[in-house]
Amino acid sequence: MSDKINASNAPKPVGLYPHARKVGNLLFLSGVGPRTAGSNANDSAVPGLELDHNGNFKAFDFEAQCRSVFDNVKLILEASGSSWDKLVDVTVFLVNMKRDFVTYNRVYAEYFKDNQPCRTTVEINSLPTPIAIELKCIATID
Repeated sequence: MSDKINASNAPKPVGLYPHARKVGNLLFLSGVGPRTAGSNANDSAVPGLELDHNGNFKAFDFEAQCRSVFDNVKLILEASGSSWDKLVDVTVFLVNMKRDFVTYNRVYAEYFKDNQPCRTTVEINSLPTPIAIELKCIATID
């Protein structure tokens, strides 16, 4: 058995899935992106991103997206009864490894200075919305 969890203060999922599921003492987070907390899937509320009417970048700040995705993960963890220091595994999806990995790695080191979960970073072609990063996480829960 597992419990579905949705965090009312986190960005709404892009499809029909919960923010997280609790199974035993483990918490599995669905993919979490950098959209502004509380936004809907069709909102263009992505920190550091401004698009023109054709969907082309007018402004792009990858570091702002990194910080926002970490904040969103924290919101979901806390709403689920877990916390940042209970993360045990993080899978990172980047749409442009060459452009973004150095920035991601630097920001990641700030946020994970004390807790150092296992991590996998992969480059993918795209994500369902015009974001540059998404995290998939596993944490423990009491």
